[in-house]
Amino acid sequence: MNADPKGLQVNIMGREFRVACPENEQKGLLDAVDYLNKKMAEIRDHGKVVGLERIAIMAALNIAHELLATKVGGGFDIAELKRRMNQMETVLDQAMSEQSKLF
Repeated sequence: MNADPKGLQVNIMGREFRVACPENEQKGLLDAVDYLNKKMAEIRDHGKVVGLERIAIMAALNIAHELLATKVGGGFDIAELKRRMNQMETVLDQAMSEQSKLF
């Protein structure tokens, strides 16, 4: 994972993505990449889901479920959550648009 002025290059399940990310948020992004890679590897290693796209969707579903489960226990600012989700969506959209072949 390399940092440069044009963005941060990350590796998700063997695929390289360049993601625009402010320098002060790069650690958080790298932590998210590590978490996503672990979740996707768990799903892949169980062998019941085939194909990178399906693994990514199942990982996203599992992570969303984990996130929503925390809402019940501790409560959090839903506006902040929506803001962060919109930021993540923007980052993902930019990364995906720069890739010629995704899955």
